[in-house]
Amino acid sequence: MMNTLNTENPIEKPFRKTGDPVDLTSESPLHPRRKSRRIMVGPVPVGGGAPISVQSMTNTLTANVPATLQQIAELTAAGCDIVRVAVPSQDDADALPEICRKSPIPVIADIHFQSKYVFQAIDAGCAAVRVNPGNIRKFDEVGPDICKAATDAGISLRIGVNAGSLDKELYAKYGGPTPEALVASALKEAHMFEDVGFHDFKISVKHHDVITMVETYRLLASKGDWPLHLGVTEAGPAWQGTIKSCLAFGALLAEGIGDTIRVSLSAPPVEEVKVGCKLLEYMGLRPRKFDIISCPSCGRAQVDVIQLASAVTEGLKDVTAPIRVAVMGCIVNGPGEAREADLGVASGNGKGQIFIKGKVIKTVPEDQIVDTLLTIANDIAAQMEADSQVPVNSTGPVVVPIQHPGH
Repeated sequence: MMNTLNTENPIEKPFRKTGDPVDLTSESPLHPRRKSRRIMVGPVPVGGGAPISVQSMTNTLTANVPATLQQIAELTAAGCDIVRVAVPSQDDADALPEICRKSPIPVIADIHFQSKYVFQAIDAGCAAVRVNPGNIRKFDEVGPDICKAATDAGISLRIGVNAGSLDKELYAKYGGPTPEALVASALKEAHMFEDVGFHDFKISVKHHDVITMVETYRLLASKGDWPLHLGVTEAGPAWQGTIKSCLAFGALLAEGIGDTIRVSLSAPPVEEVKVGCKLLEYMGLRPRKFDIISCPSCGRAQVDVIQLASAVTEGLKDVTAPIRVAVMGCIVNGPGEAREADLGVASGNGKGQIFIKGKVIKTVPEDQIVDTLLTIANDIAAQMEADSQVPVNSTGPVVVPIQHPGH
C-alpha cells in the first residue's frame, strides 16, 4: 500500500552535529563489526557500530518537487533510512530547500562536476553531500572550502571512487581499475580531506564486478577507520543485480565490513530498499520481520507450490507484523520442517493441514487453503499489532526456499 508523505511534520531541524556520540549500536551474529569512526547523516548514525543503514536514490527529476517527495515517501515506507537525490542542474539545486524541509528521512545531494551545487546543497539543509573529487572541476582549489562549509553546517560528506572517476595516472600505473588502484585513489582523496582537518566523511569504492568489489573493500577496510558505504555499481536488472549485491554484501558483512548499503538495481528504487532491508534481516543485522517460507517444486509435491506460495504472498503483501507463514508442498515434510513457523500449511491428496507452531489445528479442502491461511495470518498479525510487536519500517513478504533432504 502506498503511503503518502505527511509534509506537515518534516524531520526535526537542525540536524545533530556530525560525529556526535550516539548510544545506538548493532552487532553481527557472524563476526565482530569492524571498528570505524562514527559520522552522522542527519539523525542517522553511520559507523562506530551503529545499525547498518539502507540507502537508495530517487529516479525522479529532482526539480519536480511533488514527484520527488512522493517517491521519498514510498522509499521511507519500504524501510529506507537515507535517500540521495541527483543535482545535475540549477533547477535541481533550487528544489533542494523544499525537499530537505519536507522529507521524512535525511537527504543527500548527489553532486558531480559543478562544485557550486555542493555549497547550495549545504545551504539548502541537506544532511550530507556526495562528491567524487575525481570529477569535480579544480577540486584541489575548492576542496578546502567544501570541507569548511560542511564543518560549519555540521554535516558529513561521502567521497569515493569507481572505475569511471579513477585518476588517469593510477589507472595507468595499476593497469586498470584494480582493487589496488581504487584503494590508492580513495586514500588520496581521504588524505586530501584529512589534511585540512576534515574527518566527517564515509568512503565508497564501488565496482560492477563482485570479486573486484569485495577485494577492494577488504583492502580499504585494512587501511583506516573510515565508515564504509557498500555498493555494487551498475549491478544490472533486478534479478542479476540482487544476486550480485547479496553475494558481495553478504561476503563483506559476514566479515564485519560495511556501515551503510545501497543495492543498485535497474529497477524501481523501492525494490532496492526491499532487497537491502531483507538482506540485512537475513544476515541477523536487523530484527526479523514478515516472512513466507515455501518448498521448492519437486516430484513429491501434490499441490502447485509455486501458485500457492504466490497467492499467499500476494494476499499478505500488506502485512508487516513479524510472522512466518509456511507453504509446504507435501504432508510428509510440512509441519516438521516448518515447525518454527507461526502458521503454515502442508498440502496433499486434495487437502491442506493447517498448523500453528508445528501443531495441526485443522484440515481444509485444497480450494480453501489460501483463504484459511489469509484469515488466520491476519488474525495473528492484528494481535501482534495490538501487543506492539510490529517493528518500525517493517517490509513486505519474500519467499524463502526450503530444501528438503534428497534434493
